[in-house]
Amino acid sequence: MKNIFKKLFHRHQAKEQSIAEEAWTNSANYWENRYLTGGNSGIGSYGRLAQFKAEIINQFVKDNNIKTVIEWGCGDGNQLGLADYPQYTGYDVSNEAINICREKFKDDTTKRFIHCGGLEYFPKETAELTLSLDVLYHLIEDDIYASYMKRLFATSSKYVCIYSCNDNVFIPANHVKQRIFTQWVDDNVAAEWHLVKHIPNRFPYDPNDPETSWSDFYFYEKTGSQQ
Repeated sequence: MKNIFKKLFHRHQAKEQSIAEEAWTNSANYWENRYLTGGNSGIGSYGRLAQFKAEIINQFVKDNNIKTVIEWGCGDGNQLGLADYPQYTGYDVSNEAINICREKFKDDTTKRFIHCGGLEYFPKETAELTLSLDVLYHLIEDDIYASYMKRLFATSSKYVCIYSCNDNVFIPANHVKQRIFTQWVDDNVAAEWHLVKHIPNRFPYDPNDPETSWSDFYFYEKTGSQQ
């Protein structure tokens, strides 16, 4: 029964991805169309991969006594349902994703959700930890990618958590562009930020198993933040 469910789930995933890609114009529109047509944030936010991500991040939050979290790319909120954060703000380029999250967590006063659109969008608030989970390789446009990375690091006062692949293998999909993001860190924020932890994926990518991932955890700490 479990295998049948998995097959049906992944068949639905492929269908919703196909529908969204047919309407491709840019990254933001892809995700808006995907959520509007009944799609979700993808397999990485469900099942054992979601459990793995939650386990790692919740432990990091606990170990470092983190009180405030910002996530850049909150998606449909399924991953967030497993999180244990004292105060959380989720941003997303999709209005529909924000609506889904606001409805899903409408009774939770520790969480809020804000639509962020355009290169010029830059909030004044910061958090002790900022998150980027399975987002970087979906930022197809170079200017969007650069703007996103600047916001990710600039809105953190202590830690940045990136869960992503770190290579540039070509993937034949409109909504995927792998990047060596550590190069951007080295070139732009290395004077202020240093890598403190790298955690390989518990379920490394296997093309024959959809419940695997090419993403690893990378935790950065702001220099002097512990003084």
